[in-house]
Amino acid sequence: MLRVLCLLRPWRPLRARGCASDGAVGGSEIQVRALAGPDQGITEILMNRPSARNALGNVFVSELLESLAQLREDWQVRVLLFRSGVKGVFCAGADLKEREQMSEAEVGVFVQRLRGLMNDIAAFPAPTIAAMDGFALGGGLELALACDLRVAASSAIMGLIETTRGLLPGAGRRLSGTEAHALGLVNHAVAQNEEGDAAYQRARALAQEILPQVDIASGMAIEGMCYAQNIPTRDRLEGMAAFREKRPPKFVGK
Repeated sequence: MLRVLCLLRPWRPLRARGCASDGAVGGSEIQVRALAGPDQGITEILMNRPSARNALGNVFVSELLESLAQLREDWQVRVLLFRSGVKGVFCAGADLKEREQMSEAEVGVFVQRLRGLMNDIAAFPAPTIAAMDGFALGGGLELALACDLRVAASSAIMGLIETTRGLLPGAGRRLSGTEAHALGLVNHAVAQNEEGDAAYQRARALAQEILPQVDIASGMAIEGMCYAQNIPTRDRLEGMAAFREKRPPKFVGK
């Protein structure tokens, strides 16, 4: 079956609504693209720090926090997808080379910022999906775990390995995408393709399934209206009384 291709807009740093030039984009560690056509409503965050395997450094974290803050206010974002622009890597975790140069006070502040980043992802108002096509270690796996859904290539390697560096938290063991799926750590595991983006392709397909659904705010409003109609009914009162009296309810349809 032929699939209608989405219209791809340029990657850009998210500081202004207009598209940036290729030169400006090239210097950004976090880049953003809103898909168009049948995929309109899907926004992708590209992690693109190849020199450090997408390690969570100061600039990387600052740009990601800024992007999330602006995207939170954009009602056109229906699904947010995290992916990597570095082949074979999702996110290698904290930038330990950068961390080593920090004072104890600076480390404390930076760790707090990382916690804030994970909280921002977890609390993002639209569904979030992590496409893990390669290594996701330490903070990189925590970033994926903060998302609502995770898709991993079966060959991806992930783990909370901080204990091997004398850090917390951590479990120490590395898992493949297949093992992580068996444990319920990821929602889907897919065989890697020649392009190295199988997890991204599956994640985008999931995003396309989510697009037609009602957003959470509208869903909660609909639920509230339905529940308001239920409150004065005799059957609701009967159900409550039956529970209190430990007997089967006798509903009458009113």
